[in-house]
Order: sequence, then structure tokens, then C-alpha cells
Amino acid sequence: MIIHSATSKDSGLLTEISFSSKKYWGYPPGYFEIWKDELTITGEYIDQNFVQLVESKGQVVGYYSVVSLEEDHQLTNFTMRKGLWLEHVFIRPEFIGQGFGKRLMQHLLDVSMDRQWKELKILADPHSTGFYKRLGAKYIKEIQSNISGRTVSYFEWEMF
Repeated sequence: MIIHSATSKDSGLLTEISFSSKKYWGYPPGYFEIWKDELTITGEYIDQNFVQLVESKGQVVGYYSVVSLEEDHQLTNFTMRKGLWLEHVFIRPEFIGQGFGKRLMQHLLDVSMDRQWKELKILADPHSTGFYKRLGAKYIKEIQSNISGRTVSYFEWEMF
């Protein structure tokens, strides 16, 4: 298993992983139209953010990304505070449950120590809340998502 920085050339591959990983959870097709922009990873996104991918036996099986908000960002009913946010963690469906996500998060912890990132904020998909709780992230509250009647969990993760 190798973890390294993504490059803009990885954008199409990471987009495919984003969509296939999200589809694994059986969401209705209409959700993907709503999520199209946030699940599409562009070369510019990779160049502007901290994006790391994990490879196993020469195949990219997942990635994570951290974004730095320079100022508060207002959503419909929630303010994303300036600071570091864990924006994406996606694993190819055929590799879910094999420890790749946990290994990526250990990598993120190591990077956080090196970079002095003390806390990450997370808006977590309902299917990933148990994962973040097991990592030690602190659950704060539910936030209305951009899909009516659906919420996401807001966590704060103390890195050290």
C-alpha cells in the first residue's frame, strides 16, 4: 500500500472513485445530479487542495482531501467556519472494509502532526458516521444537507 499526493492528471480517476463509492450506498439516482459538482474532482481542485491517494498493487483504490477555508462559508442553515475541513474520503466499492480508509486516516494523522494541523472539521455522510466515531472524531450535531429531509453529521477531529 502506497499513499502519495494526487496530481491534476488524476482528476478523472478520482471523480470516478467519488461517484462509484457514493453509489455503493444505494442512493437514488436523482441525488447524483445534486451531488454532481461536489463529487467531480477537477485538476484545479487537486492543485488547490491537499489530496492524497492510496494505491494497492499498482491500482488507485481511494483518496482523501483536506481543504482550507480562509473565511467562514454560509450554507443554507450552517456556517462552515474558516479552518481545515476533511472534505472527501472515498474508497472503491470493491475495497471498502479492507482497511484502506483507516490507513488513509492514519496517514492524515501523521501529516497533521508534521504540518501542525490541530483540528479538522468534517461534514460526514450518514454511512460514514461510525467510521469517524471510531477514529475519535467528536460528534457535534446533525446538519440539514442539500437534499430535503436528509442530514449529515458534523464532527470535529482533534489531531493531537
